[in-house]
Amino acid sequence: QVHVVESGGGLVQPGGSLRLSCAASGSILSIYRMAWHRQAPGKQRELVAAITSGGSTDYADSVKGRFTISRDSAKNTVYLQMNSLKPEDTAVYSCNARIQTARLLPLEDYWGQGTQVTVSS
Repeated sequence: QVHVVESGGGLVQPGGSLRLSCAASGSILSIYRMAWHRQAPGKQRELVAAITSGGSTDYADSVKGRFTISRDSAKNTVYLQMNSLKPEDTAVYSCNARIQTARLLPLEDYWGQGTQVTVSS
């Protein structure tokens, strides 16, 4: 069993900041990649930011320069620091972890339940 739990969402004014956290726990041999996705009402889910076990990062163009993804490998935790937030950042943010649970088994994707981020005055 693997559990992925997000925290840190909420309501913030435009221009403000929030930090999201995502922790993976359970039967984990290794984590290849952790990523944040978001889905706004009426829109498709999109990748926001990702970080691999080697530390490589990837960002959506819309958040480059404003959002920073980081990780604490010892805690199987990833963070998303969101600065200069805009109303269009409003969405449910979900964490994805690509995990190997045992030797010889393939990587599998695990998802958290999501956390709401609302940017509004």
